[in-house]
Amino acid sequence: MRGAGSGRQESIRGEEVLAAATVGALISERKEENMSDINARIKSEIDSADVVLFMKGTPQAPQCGFSMQVVQILNHLGAPYKAINVLADGEIREGIKAISNWPTIPQLYVKQEFLGGCDITREMFQSGELTALFDKEGIPHKAPAKA
Repeated sequence: MRGAGSGRQESIRGEEVLAAATVGALISERKEENMSDINARIKSEIDSADVVLFMKGTPQAPQCGFSMQVVQILNHLGAPYKAINVLADGEIREGIKAISNWPTIPQLYVKQEFLGGCDITREMFQSGELTALFDKEGIPHKAPAKA
């Protein structure tokens, strides 16, 4: 008798494993669809303006010093830019890191190309490369102050 019940338990366990695998596959499929949607949203944001800054907070109220530095640089140059607050959307926050293969925020995009984070933006600003890039790409800005 014991052997017959054991076979039934194995069958039930096998069905549970199959059900769990099916649920796991569905979850994985949903995650892929969700990532695809997030990537499309991020791409749409990047495509929506010549200069796009993914930052913590807003230009009026940055929530980290690095984001604040990039905002100050862009404001100093008078360049028009679109800011995306990654703290308002965790999916965007994680998705932008995956798209750029860059682990930190802020992230600056110029003409749909990832430029870098705070350090790279600051170095390019200090060397004049950022102004030169804006000139090359036709992005309006103030003339740099003469030293």
